[in-house]
Amino acid sequence: MESLLALKIGQKLNEGKTKQIFELVDQPGLVLVQSKDQITAGNAVSKDQMEGKAAVANKTTSCVFQLLQESGEMLSFVREFEMIPVEWVCRRVATGSFLKRNPGVKEGYRFSPLKMEMFFKDDANNDPQWSEEQLLEAKLCLAGLTIGQCEVDIMSRSTVAIFEMVEKAWATQNCSLVDMKIEFGVSVKSREIVLADVIDNDSWRLWPAGDRSQQTDKQVYRELKEVTPEAMQMVKRSFEWVSERVKLLLEPQASSRVVLLMGSISDVAHCEKIRKACASYRIPCVLRVTSAHKGPDETLRIKAEYEGDGIPTVFVAVAGRSNGLGPVMSGNTAYPVISCPPLTPDWGPQDVWSSLRMPSGLGCSTVLSPEACAQFAAQILGLRDHLVWCKLRASMLNTWVSLKLADKKLQACSL
Repeated sequence: MESLLALKIGQKLNEGKTKQIFELVDQPGLVLVQSKDQITAGNAVSKDQMEGKAAVANKTTSCVFQLLQESGEMLSFVREFEMIPVEWVCRRVATGSFLKRNPGVKEGYRFSPLKMEMFFKDDANNDPQWSEEQLLEAKLCLAGLTIGQCEVDIMSRSTVAIFEMVEKAWATQNCSLVDMKIEFGVSVKSREIVLADVIDNDSWRLWPAGDRSQQTDKQVYRELKEVTPEAMQMVKRSFEWVSERVKLLLEPQASSRVVLLMGSISDVAHCEKIRKACASYRIPCVLRVTSAHKGPDETLRIKAEYEGDGIPTVFVAVAGRSNGLGPVMSGNTAYPVISCPPLTPDWGPQDVWSSLRMPSGLGCSTVLSPEACAQFAAQILGLRDHLVWCKLRASMLNTWVSLKLADKKLQACSL
């Protein structure tokens, strides 16, 4: 990371309650985000200095953005953008201002699906809540892009996906992500919606073990009856705890693997496609050659090698012609087995039935595409590994956004 002293800092572009934005003279399109040692609440009605807050805020948001980047979430990193003056709030649990605006709802009510709200950023009017219709009627124009239905849908869908990825990651630390606010902008270069603000301990409510009394977020500061040096130290300890624990979100919670069993070395090209696709999820693959027809004892011996070390494993059987490998594996292991036969144009329609027609009592799945096979294996292993799950969730979001933008472009051409 480049030293701050080595950066040639230009004019201040913007300033908020907790950070300043400066241009970088030697790096057009990039900006310096400089956090402040300041904590605020109630649109800065309460405001205090907290030494070291900038450092812990930077650590926290860097880890969250690294999680999103490594997951493949494509809205997260841009060079230059214009902010959309709307906060998107995603809630899993009812608490805070939601209870005041919705009397009769008890604290702790769980939202499934997630509850989405948006607030127009207007300090003078205490950031009023907006409906989707108000946002559309405002016809906000940023960086040459007018915010319409497509953009609103992208922001809404992205907020949910980002929340779910961060929620899944915090769950590995036995912490409940209660709610979170996200802000978007418009890329000056591409005129597309991008994630445009930090996500740190000011952005969410976080309850260790799901217990509100153990909260470690800015709510600790909001609820201070009196601001004293001792009270501010307590707040600082909460922020430091989060900044240290958030680093663990980048670590896998369990090792996993895919074991590719091919019936012949001639199937290696097909297996390499599966291995390449698994690598995109950071799932390691082991390639073995064994024939369930010609050496069933050896097939079962190889299988046993991977059942005794406790590593979550998905077996993939790659065998053409008469596929005995998938059914034999499925009938002799409690681990999941996927058949991905390398079908040929001449006999493929006949050969595939040896993978589809299973004897009773076998749960062997058949997936014909190598890439889809890897995805299915990732969906199985992602149940134990949040980093794999986040890659799948980010891929879903990216595909949805791409389709949404393609449809918008097509409609524009039709008009």
